[in-house]
Parts: sequence; C-alpha cells; structure tokens
Amino acid sequence: MTAATPFDDLMAEVMSAADRFAHRQHVHLTWLTVRRYGTAAATELISDGIQRTARYAGAPQKYNATVSRAWVELVGHHAEETADTDFDAFAEQHPALLDKRLLTRFYHPATLASPEARTGWAEPDRAPFPWYQQVRR
Repeated sequence: MTAATPFDDLMAEVMSAADRFAHRQHVHLTWLTVRRYGTAAATELISDGIQRTARYAGAPQKYNATVSRAWVELVGHHAEETADTDFDAFAEQHPALLDKRLLTRFYHPATLASPEARTGWAEPDRAPFPWYQQVRR
C-alpha cells in the first residue's frame, strides 16, 4: 500500500462533505491547496494529482495541463486578494469561479483543445488574465 500524498489528503478533506466530485469540489480542492502551499506549489500538486487520477481512471486523455494551471492561477489570484479562511465565504465572494465555463472568457475552445494546451501551457488568446494587466502597468 502506498502512502497518501498531500493531494490525496486534500481530496479526502474536500470529499468528506460531498457526495461527488463536481466543479465546486474542484475549486474547493484548488483553494485549499493554494492556501496551504501557495499558488506555485499548488499548480504542480493539483496538476500531478489530477493527471494521476485520470490515468488511474483509465482516461489519461482527459487531463489538460493548461486547464489545470489556469484554474489554479485563477483561484490563487483571488485567494491572495482575500483573507477568507472558510471556503463557502470565499466562493460567495468570488461566484465567477463556480462557473465551470469561466475559462472561455480567456480562451477560445479550440485553443484549450489543442495538443499544445493539453500537454503544456497555452497563453490566454481571448483576453488576458486580470493579473497580467496589473503586472504590465
């Protein structure tokens, strides 16, 4: 038996109050990971965990590196702006994160479906992320 990873522990924490892993739970998992490990470490932790889970489920093709990283960056950006220690309060303050179509504000669907996006990083091609604009000022 293999030891539980930080991803496994965080997943168990999120799923202790849920009956299925839907988009809200994905955002909750990402928020917990960002709060505990920081955005940079969360990117790797979440990406590795989701990729491992997809392989285990026999669906490795469902993993998309750009989608995983983009969600971590979006959640991380908002988590850094607030001091919320409760996920429900965080979600109420940032309801757009609960819209699983949020990435379509930043990416064309064809870009996210591309081989480059699935295996690496694709820059937003519809609109820049909010923090890109802040950095460039």
